[in-house]
Amino acid sequence: MDELRWQRTIPSPLGPLCVVTDGRSVVELEFDCGKADSADVPAAAARLLDRAAAQVAEYFAGRRTAFDLPLAPRGTPFQQDVWRALLAIPYGHTASYRDVARSVGRPAAVRAVGAANGRNPIAIVVPCHRVIGADGTLTGYAGGLKRKQALLALEARHAFALLP
Repeated sequence: MDELRWQRTIPSPLGPLCVVTDGRSVVELEFDCGKADSADVPAAAARLLDRAAAQVAEYFAGRRTAFDLPLAPRGTPFQQDVWRALLAIPYGHTASYRDVARSVGRPAAVRAVGAANGRNPIAIVVPCHRVIGADGTLTGYAGGLKRKQALLALEARHAFALLP
């Protein structure tokens, strides 16, 4: 039997985002979802969708540097390890694919880290946009390189403003 899931489209400066919950956790946040919002959303799921939408709005307004949402991305154990490592990359900073591979104890798995990064189902909140090439270049992003560049610029601008 398929798991019940509810979704809502939320606005962002980079285009609509689709947030999906199973009622307990956020399981997806993606660009260009093209899916219709769910009808008959149970109260707990509606509260979680509201909370996610509010936190995403705060992020884009520069008032949120970390998310406080229950997350349950679906993936392999290796993907889960990579996505946890992404959560450790601080706001306004970047890491290379090699850095992430080392952090998950698989220093030779740079390409596999890239593949796991590309399959991250919870964009922005699990900050795959903070992963760049070893030479500092922007490389692949499921939402497109223009969005990746915009997210990094937004964080750099607001991180600088937060300095004492």
